[in-house]
Amino acid sequence: MSKNKYNTLLSNTLLISMGTFGSKILVFLMVRFYTGYLTRSDYSTADLITQTANLLFPIISVGIADGVFRFVMDSESDKKSVLSLGFWCITLGSLAFVGIVPLLGLVSDFKGYVWLIVVYTLASCYHSLCVSYLRGVGKTALFALQGIINTSLVIILNILFLAVFNLGITGYVLSVVLADTLSTLFLVVKEKMWRDFTLHPKKGILKPMLKYSIPLIPTTIFWWITSVSNRYMVNEIIGSDANGLYTVAYKLPTILTLVSSMFMQAWQYSAVVEDDGDREEHAKFFGLVWNSFQAVMFLAASGVIAFTKPIMRILTDPDFYDSWKYVPLLSVAMVFTAFASFMGTVYTLNKKSVMSFLTAFIGASSNIILNLALIPAIGVQGAAIATVGSYLLVFIVRCVSVKRYIPFNFHSLHLVLNTLILFVQVVAILYELPYWILIEAVCLISMLALNIKFLWGFIQKVLRMFAK
Repeated sequence: MSKNKYNTLLSNTLLISMGTFGSKILVFLMVRFYTGYLTRSDYSTADLITQTANLLFPIISVGIADGVFRFVMDSESDKKSVLSLGFWCITLGSLAFVGIVPLLGLVSDFKGYVWLIVVYTLASCYHSLCVSYLRGVGKTALFALQGIINTSLVIILNILFLAVFNLGITGYVLSVVLADTLSTLFLVVKEKMWRDFTLHPKKGILKPMLKYSIPLIPTTIFWWITSVSNRYMVNEIIGSDANGLYTVAYKLPTILTLVSSMFMQAWQYSAVVEDDGDREEHAKFFGLVWNSFQAVMFLAASGVIAFTKPIMRILTDPDFYDSWKYVPLLSVAMVFTAFASFMGTVYTLNKKSVMSFLTAFIGASSNIILNLALIPAIGVQGAAIATVGSYLLVFIVRCVSVKRYIPFNFHSLHLVLNTLILFVQVVAILYELPYWILIEAVCLISMLALNIKFLWGFIQKVLRMFAK
């Protein structure tokens, strides 16, 4: 097994971590600021605006950013043509988007805010194109740097628009739009990306790019349904105040999303470029990385659940404190979201975007069914249960399917034991069982003991890398 595989993955992960962790933590700590300047209803509306834009993003861009990332990594690819075709696809999609804009005004919650959805979506499309291209050509350091710049701009603009100009929902959304726009301009100027653009791209590349990217449109939509549709249902069935609490509850589990996303951004690159043709060696590589990844995610989730109450008391305004009740289950959901994404890299490696589509459809369908059944019956907590159930189902289905492509060791018993510990923690804190604090402590220690072997192996590799 080549050590370069681990060195590439570890160095990219650490680089991305150092470049983004501090700034992302600042955004996380901004929850207290947001809940102080936005009401529950305002927070709910702002979230629905941004999530609607996230839904429109893959449709307008025809999923081409993912295609640019994947195809620009092929050594024989014409990188100028890949980038240029990505730009033209997004531009044409943006022009077509103008025709459906009036339909957004039919949604009562969007009255007066349609223009924000439009500019948010367009800014995200072009920013994603530039970022995907840079990741694909291996410019990890610049990718991390622009992440710092983007997040810093969001924070500064939020403070300016909310605290100084009191722009409310408009200020909250517009800060992200301007941050994405300025970050895109920075990347274009810094890398002189116009030199990588051609007016005459090779048309033969477009067909395979679209063949890969188009199935990812419904995939992204289905993934969006799985992760976001419950907020729309809570908003409609229970009300915007309840949805405001549920939206804030998502903020603490984003620590887990942050941990997984920093790794996944490096892992997607390594999984493709380190595919050296030796399937047995590559399967071993996947297995060893998977062991370390699941150990980190389970331990992080255990810590978040154990300390949910004190953290939420510090991070949120008193009016939003009750949102802690939804954090434990959402934390479990974020773990299996990360695991499903890890399995999804097998599809990316083998360009099996149809499998991504099918598994995402299963997740979205189950999520809608569970939400419709559980939210009216047990309220907001039903949405959290539905989220856990749908992500867990997607993960299981992907585990079964990816073995056809890369048959690596899942360590099923280890996976089941970790999951059981998490659910014991969830039950203990939600029902405030006798000695629940002691139960949380025992579970956290047990989680550490169960995963120390995999964690220590990962730490040793990091130390050896730095010792060179």
